[in-house]
Amino acid sequence: MLNTAVREAVMRVLPRVKTPAQYTGGELHSVPKNHRHVRGKVCLCFPDAYTLGMSHHGFQVLYTIMNNDPQWACERAFAPWLDFEGELRRNRLPLYGLETFTPLSEFDIIGFSLQYEVCYTNLLTMIDLGGVPLFSNERMVSDPLVIAGGPGAQNPELLAPFVDLFVIGDGEESLPWVMEKWMALKEVAIRDGDLTHKRRMEMLAELVGSTKWAYAPAFYVFDYHADGTIAAVNRTRSDVPAQIESCTITQDLDSIPLPTKPVVSFVQTPHDRIAIEIMRGCPWQCRFCQSTVIKRPLRVRSVETIVQAALDSYRNTGMNEISLLSLSSSDYPHFEELVRRMHEVFGPLGVNVSLPSLRVNHQLRSVPQLMQGWRRAGLTLAPEVARDDMRTQIRKPIKNDDLIEGCREAFKAGMSHVKLYFLCGLPGERSVDLDGIVELAEAISEVGKQATGRYKEVTASVSNFIPKPHTPYQWNGMQSREYFRWAGDYLHRQKRNKWVKIKQHDVETSLLEGILTRGDRRVAPGLHEAWRRGARFDGWKECFRPELWWKSFADMGIDVDFYRSRQRPIGEKLPWDHVNVKKGRAYLEKEQERSVIQLRVMAEAVSGEGGEGGQSPTGCGG
Repeated sequence: MLNTAVREAVMRVLPRVKTPAQYTGGELHSVPKNHRHVRGKVCLCFPDAYTLGMSHHGFQVLYTIMNNDPQWACERAFAPWLDFEGELRRNRLPLYGLETFTPLSEFDIIGFSLQYEVCYTNLLTMIDLGGVPLFSNERMVSDPLVIAGGPGAQNPELLAPFVDLFVIGDGEESLPWVMEKWMALKEVAIRDGDLTHKRRMEMLAELVGSTKWAYAPAFYVFDYHADGTIAAVNRTRSDVPAQIESCTITQDLDSIPLPTKPVVSFVQTPHDRIAIEIMRGCPWQCRFCQSTVIKRPLRVRSVETIVQAALDSYRNTGMNEISLLSLSSSDYPHFEELVRRMHEVFGPLGVNVSLPSLRVNHQLRSVPQLMQGWRRAGLTLAPEVARDDMRTQIRKPIKNDDLIEGCREAFKAGMSHVKLYFLCGLPGERSVDLDGIVELAEAISEVGKQATGRYKEVTASVSNFIPKPHTPYQWNGMQSREYFRWAGDYLHRQKRNKWVKIKQHDVETSLLEGILTRGDRRVAPGLHEAWRRGARFDGWKECFRPELWWKSFADMGIDVDFYRSRQRPIGEKLPWDHVNVKKGRAYLEKEQERSVIQLRVMAEAVSGEGGEGGQSPTGCGG
């Protein structure tokens, strides 16, 4: 059921914007349905650029599941780039679903995937451009239910004024359930002729009261101590859950359909390849990692399911690369069998298979041999830190010997370069930990010379550590701007090998992510004000304006350091405590206490070191 008027108006402005093909719809395997023939309509919204959203595997999974059900029409929308947003506003055109050009305001549900906190302003843009009231307390039954899930939903409070419902955990079972429940409630409200805001709130309360993993912030209020810390979270009605749990797929992972007919973009995307999730969860419990917490328990797909899904996807798309996805691919229990089978099936077809998220262990040495005959360019690994005592602290038990020897074998097999991911600013970080990053990167480049006769390019990509909700480090404060800048300069000064590159993540972006990750709903006015002043696509270097953010927070009276940098006592109530993710707070407290003990031992072992480049602004992350 094409909205011809909107489509024709959009087509008239597309010659004035960059990459217009991202706004036209009609891609291979997209599913336009006649809205008169379905019971309900949902639009999956990705609050970032089309190219990134189309690269996201989970987005394709939910799109497939919802459209496989004939009673639902599922469409897609992405944040419009600045030029297209301007054209939509100047021409008074709504943001729409790509499949039928239906305005977002005409869907029953619009669902946001929150992958990265600095995209929150894009969420506000999409709601506003879609013709939906920006604040949840202004919506009626006739307005879409605005829901959100993904990593950002683990601390839902910052978006509480704008999102009606947060879904915590896996989406494959929760989204169809929410769709069914909301449509049943909406159909009754329409029959009753009651489309008021009050009726909408009664519907929402009945929905969240029927499950444990759906959170509607409108039914919860916070009390605060005089010092600004949280005293209590109180329900405004007794029929909504006091504690929110995580939705976990009850079916075998093999029974959850993979998107073997993914929508194929008209434009090139960063991950222009077939993606197959081989395993969900991680057997390790690194203290810094939020993903391993929220994706528990460990669930795997069978080798044959993976191979067949990959083959079907190849036949349906013609793409010449397949990426096997998981948090730790080499921990897949049938790893060697899977790699051999993929080689047998796809080698003769000339299709390359990539293995992101390889774990650094003894098995790494065998990976290059297993991949003989595949196209290879580089190896990407995430050691996170470079010293054994810091690895004990973060609970990532890997060995430099395994890393170095694995890289040696990769160079012998023809790999041209290695990319290593590290963290900077972890609790207890010392200058010797920064030294270790450079030393390890240079040692791997030297191994390349030993293996092939010439130094190999090694990139050390350094992220600025942000203590995430639901991890043992959630009580720790984030390091300061001065420390991160000092650490980046120190790393560059220590480097001697020209084949080694140090790339630090943008410090201002990390600082913004820190407050958006760790704030509560009192920070929401700052988010709204920054958006109102023009903040957009803050994850994109060419768009990010940090001074706009800091000025907005200051003008709204928000103490950024209170949320971002303050060390919180372990007994303090945190903004996300009422959202119980997997093992819960007791486990996290125990892990944090163990961490503190280990930090004391580390500090005694290496005391008073500031490095040749001078002492850090905070004593190396104390």
